[in-house]
Amino acid sequence: MERLQIALTGPVGAGKTSFVRTISEIEVVDTDRYATDETSLIKSTTTVAFDFGRLTLDSGQVLYLYGTPGQFRFDFMWEILLEQVQAYILLIDAHRPENFHAARKIFNFMQHRTQIPMIIGLTHTDCEGAWEAEDIALALGLAEQLNQPSIVQVNADNPQSVVQCLIVLLEELMAISF
Repeated sequence: MERLQIALTGPVGAGKTSFVRTISEIEVVDTDRYATDETSLIKSTTTVAFDFGRLTLDSGQVLYLYGTPGQFRFDFMWEILLEQVQAYILLIDAHRPENFHAARKIFNFMQHRTQIPMIIGLTHTDCEGAWEAEDIALALGLAEQLNQPSIVQVNADNPQSVVQCLIVLLEELMAISF
């Protein structure tokens, strides 16, 4: 049975924990703690190490899903997880443009440390004030990039949407394998 390890990263409140909880076939291992900084304005708890879930595909392939912390003070966990994973998804909350700068910093952090396959998942696209994918690509500085990563919409609370997002990532992995 082949095992594939995938990281879910992005700013605070982008939906990383929800993504893992929505699709995991096991009880999610999480390290959420009460937020005591500006994060508490967005949500009451925050991930301080990682979330872990597992999904077995019909083919028998097992996906290990690791949700990273969204705060920069935990970037050492990003480094640790990047050493273990074969691909990652950068989740970005489309209706919080104030977090796009943090998303860009996370993207740059990852790109400087690894060249593994990745995609961008836009969450909260159904919320008032949500930006379009093209505008977010501009905000991230990706519009002029030749090999721009795939950008997909994902509802982190919807199993079908999460599966579709994972399929896009797996297709990216398969394209590189050939």
